[in-house]
Amino acid sequence: MLQKIENPPYADMLLAWYDRHHRDLPWRTSPPMMAKGLRADPYHVWLSEVMLQQTTVQAVKPYFAKFLALWPRVEDLAAAPSDDVMAAWAGLGYYARARNLKKCAEAVAREHGGVFPDTEEGLRKLPGIGDYTAAAVAAIAFNRQAAVMDGNVERVISRLFLIDAPLPGSKPAIKAKVAEITPAERPGDFAQAMMDLGATICTPKRPACALCPFNSHCLALAKDDPQRLPVKAAKKEKPVRVGAAFIAVNDHGEILLRRRIETGLLGGMTEVPTTAWTARIDGSTGTEHAPFDAKWEAAGTIVHVFTHFELRLSVYRAKVSGAVKPSANDEWWEPVTNLDAQALPTVMKKAISQAIPLAFDASNRKV
Repeated sequence: MLQKIENPPYADMLLAWYDRHHRDLPWRTSPPMMAKGLRADPYHVWLSEVMLQQTTVQAVKPYFAKFLALWPRVEDLAAAPSDDVMAAWAGLGYYARARNLKKCAEAVAREHGGVFPDTEEGLRKLPGIGDYTAAAVAAIAFNRQAAVMDGNVERVISRLFLIDAPLPGSKPAIKAKVAEITPAERPGDFAQAMMDLGATICTPKRPACALCPFNSHCLALAKDDPQRLPVKAAKKEKPVRVGAAFIAVNDHGEILLRRRIETGLLGGMTEVPTTAWTARIDGSTGTEHAPFDAKWEAAGTIVHVFTHFELRLSVYRAKVSGAVKPSANDEWWEPVTNLDAQALPTVMKKAISQAIPLAFDASNRKV
């Protein structure tokens, strides 16, 4: 008879709490279903984990449903045109994730017959999968004893063990504690329980310590102020970049769009013509670099905050009469009524809406 593996005490406390209070999420297999032998789908786990990076659960839910409706299996996603994948991702942000998502799906389909590797080491070899995603998929989809650490887990562990060295320097110490208390039994549920605890109880502000399964063991609660942790290094002030965006609409109710190059910020996404701003340099804010001569009218300014900088775009609008041919192969005229289907990132949607307030209102578009 096999000897039962004993879980660390912290794990048993947390798993008992998770069995009663887990969140029902569309990509998750609940504890009752796991008990019946139903396993988490690796494709669903991987897709959700990529989408959830730097993004909230509520924002991800409709995108997750959309992707599964369009591409139910990883092989379907691998075979999809890249433009369709970018368009479906538009608005979710951090667009390198979408490019890597497509590359990873292709690698799984081509090199692994549509089956995800079941170890951290194997998963890390796939495009776009780093330490966190590899650990999460290994634990949740394949029940591997992997130490999964996201922002929620960092917060729980730093408070539980009173680790007050500033992040990111304290990450190794936090991860060591995660590895120490991750159980051999139900490591996937444990990882999801840690995330749920951080998201619903051990929150950044006003944590509900009275409801926490760790409240009698939490060193921060006993000796410090949980809300003070984790300590984070002072953030550098974000630089401000400027540029201009040009919204041209022709007599047919079409708007001039173009595709960005595949690499770099917003790579492969659709945009309106803009001046040459980047994360490091300013672009012109006037009409001297407009895509063609026209009666460009100022339509105000939009502000968009990226991870490392803030962008302020002066928006110009022009009504174009007659035939104006796109100046390059990567430019085209698109009906305003079809903008929702384009791979437009949020910053471009803001610029278009500034010039055409009802551009994304399907019931009442006017140009």
